[in-house]
Order: sequence, then structure tokens, then C-alpha cells
Amino acid sequence: MKLVSFVKEGEVRAGIIQDEHVADLHVVSGGSLPQDMLSMIALGEEGLRRMKSIGPFSETDEGVHSLRDVTLKAPIPRPFSIRDFYAFEEHVKTARKRRGLDVVPEWYDIPVFYFTNHLAVRGPLDFIEKPADCEWLDYELEIACVIGKEGKNISKEDAEDYIYGYFIMNDWSARDIQKHEMKVGLGPAKGKDFATSIGPYVVTKDELEVYRKGDRFDLTMSAKVNGKLLSRGNYQDIHYTFADMIERASKDVTLYPGEVIGSGTVGTGCILELGPEKHPWLKPGDMVELEITGLGVLRNTIAKRREEEDHVLSSNGENTSQTSHHV
Repeated sequence: MKLVSFVKEGEVRAGIIQDEHVADLHVVSGGSLPQDMLSMIALGEEGLRRMKSIGPFSETDEGVHSLRDVTLKAPIPRPFSIRDFYAFEEHVKTARKRRGLDVVPEWYDIPVFYFTNHLAVRGPLDFIEKPADCEWLDYELEIACVIGKEGKNISKEDAEDYIYGYFIMNDWSARDIQKHEMKVGLGPAKGKDFATSIGPYVVTKDELEVYRKGDRFDLTMSAKVNGKLLSRGNYQDIHYTFADMIERASKDVTLYPGEVIGSGTVGTGCILELGPEKHPWLKPGDMVELEITGLGVLRNTIAKRREEEDHVLSSNGENTSQTSHHV
């Protein structure tokens, strides 16, 4: 199932995608399912079973809308937290080499992560505002999962039972700000906390089983800027799987439904790694498209001033139309 959060008549609702339509899960379930995605995820397997039992839908049913008539938000507009890992070896090696550094031996000991700003989440087609002091704006091509049930000290062997679904994540980065602040030995913080895009939907984990290769999935990951292919990798090349990440994240800590785990950047998945000589840092007007097999396409444009104003109006419900090409 492909689950979304969408705006209709000024309200953010949890929905399910069917062809070119989205069904309001609260309405089509007769009020038995919640209105928001975090509450839906908190229902876990029981909620998934109930969702599967109420379809398929007709476009004439109450609560069913054309995708052209709604605005998709981030599928989880306000996750409870976002832990972003550093799990692809190729990215670690190449990015550090460009800074004149080797991979530290400790990277091979444990999967490491940082917490990013879970209140600065953006969704499909949202405009991304470049920080005022940033000249080196970058995208990061990642896959992420959302936790579906509570657990502590979760073993690697049991970790997949705690995954609710997967989606694309773009960990936007102000590289010049990040470079400056991390000389202190702490961070990243201000280089990252202005925006993280996720979407266009949460794909429940059962849908990815057709791509399974052992303990990982064969998922092609690519990134384009203004239609030009810059990045191409595959999730199966990851060094630390999501099971490894969840085991680490839950050590001595309770994970809760609605917490997000990001993979970190796939190899070649950012301008920092490719080098600005291959493609310049992002500028206002640039459109970034991230695509992952089975997870759709996540598109965002770097804002110009007028687009920022229009986006504010749209977020306030004054303009909620959006075409369906983004899914």
C-alpha cells in the first residue's frame, strides 16, 4: 500500500493511493480509522489489516478524490524524530577523500547517526528555501524507513518486524555552513536543520518483498537536477542494513511508532561527492528529482522569492490544487 498525507478543504488527512485517486482513510472506513498518519502508524499491524479490508474504492465513493484535486504533503508531516545514519561505504569514502580525509576505522565498528530537525520536514513539490548564508546548497539521495511498533534493545534478527514502511528522503545540506561548524567537532546542525524532504508516500514493507535480495533490497536510486542524471546507486550496496541501524538506534533506548530512520547518502548521491566541477551547487529555480525503485519520485524546487510567497499561500489552504505527475 502507498499511504499519503494530503490537504483537502484546508485539512490534512491520511490517505491511500489507488491508481490516480486518493481515498481519505477516515471517511472510507466509516470513521473507524484515524484522520492523521501518525495515528494510523500507531495502529501497527491491526491498522494495516483494516486498511486492506476496506478497498478497492470507486472514484464516486465519498472520500475518494482525484490526485489532481488535492495537495500532497509529506506522508508523515511531523515525525516524532529523524535519525539519519551514515551507512553507504562508497559515499563515506568519496566524501571524506574530497576533504583530504580517510575513513576512520571506527566507522566499521558501529553504524552512526545524528538527529535532524523533525519539525522542518517538507513534502513532494514543496519549495526549499536556501539558508541566507549558504552558497553551497546540496541534495542527498537517501532511503528511509518509519518505525511501526514500540521496542527497546531490538536485535538485528528481529528488527524488520519493527519497520512499518519505506520512503525517499532528501537530507538537504548547506555544505559551506556545515564545513565551518564541524571544525568545532560537533554537528552537523545548522548545515542541515532547515529542511528534510520525504515522500511522495510511505510504501508498506510488504510491497518491497518482490525486490528482496537476502537481507536487503535491489532498489535503484537516482537523482536528477533540471532533468540531468547526476546520481545513480542501489540500496543493496549499503554497508549497514536497516536491521543494523535499528539495532544500534534502540540500544538502551525505546523506539516508538512514527520515528524515522534515514540511510544516509547512497554512493554518488550528492554534489559534495561528485564535485562542483561536475555540477554546480544548487541555486534558486533548480528542480531536484529523487527516484527509488518501488518508492516513486520525490521532486522539489529551490525557491525563488515569489515561489516562497506562493508556497505560503498554498500551505494556508488558499491554493490547494496540484497535478498528479509527482507520484
